[in-house]
Amino acid sequence: MDEAAHTGERVSDEPVKVSEEYEGIPGDIARGRELARRFLTRVRSVRGARVSDRVVEVVQLVVSELLTNACKYAPGPSVIDLELAGDRVQVTVWDSEPVLPVPEATDPARIGRHGLEIVMAVCQSFEVQREPVGKRMRAAVMLDDDLNGTTALTHPA
Repeated sequence: MDEAAHTGERVSDEPVKVSEEYEGIPGDIARGRELARRFLTRVRSVRGARVSDRVVEVVQLVVSELLTNACKYAPGPSVIDLELAGDRVQVTVWDSEPVLPVPEATDPARIGRHGLEIVMAVCQSFEVQREPVGKRMRAAVMLDDDLNGTTALTHPA
């Protein structure tokens, strides 16, 4: 590997984006989390970016929550797009359900149905838009969001 990857400098200006379709079957959420992990590995190798353990976990969590909602509430397929957009990872999930999600009021006694609240709490931005068929949910996670000083998916200096 060249020196740029070791120092965190950008290795390539090549766009870093991946898309995958899911059918709402058992295992989709695990496959979506693995897609996110592979994507962040590619971000590191193509751009030489440092990707913290926390960012890996947050992106996988966001993918998991949004894909779980698509599998539970939308008939038919869903699509995940992951894209490096400057210093952020954009996580976009399209599904066929036109009803827009609304966060529920805080209720400490409620069991489950906290996914949207979690996504909104860990992301820098979250938006939902209705599409001609279904809806598109988009969340942004900062790449340099490293609260504990650890890094993953990097090579030692």
